[in-house]
Amino acid sequence: MDEPQIGGIDNNKINIHEYYEVEHWTKELHTTIEALKLAVKNVGTSIVDIKRYLNNN
Repeated sequence: MDEPQIGGIDNNKINIHEYYEVEHWTKELHTTIEALKLAVKNVGTSIVDIKRYLNNN
């Protein structure tokens, strides 16, 4: 299980309004800001749900 928070980044949820989190997760998930925002809009802020959404779309 992932640690809940490392270096200021929550490994379970994203705060889409924090640029450093958006930057981190776009790199980590190999995606764009637009795709990440769309994923959050569709499935919420859970990283597990976002990963699943991005892998299926």
